[in-house]
Amino acid sequence: VPDPFGGEPGGRLYRTGDLVRWRADGQLEFRGRADGQVKVRGFRVEVGEVEARLREHPGVRDAVVVAWQDRLVAYLAGDAVSVDDLRDRLSERLPGFMVPAVVIVLDELPRTVGGKVDRDRLPDPAGYRAAPGADTEPPRTPTEEAIADVWRQVLRVDRIGIHDNFFHLGGHSLLATRVAIRLRAVFGCEVAVRTLFEQPTVARLAVAVEDRLMAEIAAMSDEDVEQALKEQQA
Repeated sequence: VPDPFGGEPGGRLYRTGDLVRWRADGQLEFRGRADGQVKVRGFRVEVGEVEARLREHPGVRDAVVVAWQDRLVAYLAGDAVSVDDLRDRLSERLPGFMVPAVVIVLDELPRTVGGKVDRDRLPDPAGYRAAPGADTEPPRTPTEEAIADVWRQVLRVDRIGIHDNFFHLGGHSLLATRVAIRLRAVFGCEVAVRTLFEQPTVARLAVAVEDRLMAEIAAMSDEDVEQALKEQQA
């Protein structure tokens, strides 16, 4: 757009879409966006595009998407909506960072007197996965429990099921690296980041970790095994 601040003739400015307030001290204070853009994991996301894709699902009557803790949360009004099926459909049409990490299905979206979605009355995503009756199978083995505990810390999610997909819960490459580092400290063996991409559920990752542990033990000499047992007992 033309520069309105008296710059050189023909000067232009870039319209960012950011809303700011010019304070008395001359600083610009960011107030929000003039459009539906949010920033997630370093990417600018137009939530209207995600909402449009969600509404393409035959079971979704309406949808609204918000940013929360560096991840996207989708609120849906719909019937008999399979969250896994919905995410699979979105993954075919959108890049991974635009697929909502949390999907909350409601009978109806809360609305203001004027008919707009009342965002202040949307459920808190923090407590959603821990809601009673959530279809989540808990860890069955010490290995699964240890992995789930690491995921809870890294993803900041209260409840992790053994069939939950790390990337559907908001995981990405940076968080996968953190998980790999913590798992190495917990199990004492190398857990490659690639393994998490290939085995993105607790159940599948637990099998991969146990296989890795068995392989490392098999490669150890009798003296190394005896020393490891002594250290564990100590």
